[in-house]
Amino acid sequence: MQLDPRFDLQVRRIAGEQAAALVDSGATVLDVRTPDEFMALGHIPGARLLPVHLSASAPAVLDAPDQPLLVCCEHAVRSRVAARLLAQAGFTAVHELADGMAGWRGQRSFDPAPISGPAPWLVDNVDLLPAGGRALDLACGRGRHALLLAAAGFAVTAIDRDADALGRLRAQALRLDVDLRVEVMDLESPGVDLGTDPFDLIVVTRYLHRPLVPGLVSALAPGGILIYETFLVSQAERGHPRNPAFLLEPGELTALVRPLEILRAREGEFDGAMVSSVVARRE
Repeated sequence: MQLDPRFDLQVRRIAGEQAAALVDSGATVLDVRTPDEFMALGHIPGARLLPVHLSASAPAVLDAPDQPLLVCCEHAVRSRVAARLLAQAGFTAVHELADGMAGWRGQRSFDPAPISGPAPWLVDNVDLLPAGGRALDLACGRGRHALLLAAAGFAVTAIDRDADALGRLRAQALRLDVDLRVEVMDLESPGVDLGTDPFDLIVVTRYLHRPLVPGLVSALAPGGILIYETFLVSQAERGHPRNPAFLLEPGELTALVRPLEILRAREGEFDGAMVSSVVARRE
């Protein structure tokens, strides 16, 4: 992904009272430092954490593109990259904290926060991802993983049934000039067709339709990687989802993705939810 420096002209750089007033008005604050910096050095209360190396997913996780947004890092270096990306993606009210958090004189919080971007299971297993090739983001929602993978050089297909979300994702991909195509599809309808060209990487998070799993296994190229994570039945005790059709029994996910080779797997409470997670490879 190549960011165009001309979009810097669309970013307003503010500091001091101006920045404080923007925060007080309810603007979203996006902090692109590391989690350690976010906690140890303190952050603007209510800020969302998304380290700059994951910021390609930001357009998909932030709300309305016309709402005020303040991007910050420690010394206004990394924030320049993220602010430019968001302006290029079509966000029209992007501000940058001109002197960074090093110059912030307002309130600070030191509590941890989850990363507002890709699923940690994907990030934690990046060492197992192929170097490139064709990638499928299945039940992609607004495309947080699709944008990140496309920015990393994958040719991405993003599938979901939400036409509005995919329309926004398509527009963002075009503005960012990444290789990403979208396809509106009801994944639970009979005869779902994922095409004949195999994928080097398939990512599925927080979605389950059991009849689709054999097709996912078949859609992997030799040596291809499947990253899958979704909810366990014990998640129902926490509220959502509760439908058994969307919940896994313990040990079920690894059985579903056979005959793939299981590279990594886990079950339990992670990132505030009861989940089963697997990374598997087609031989």
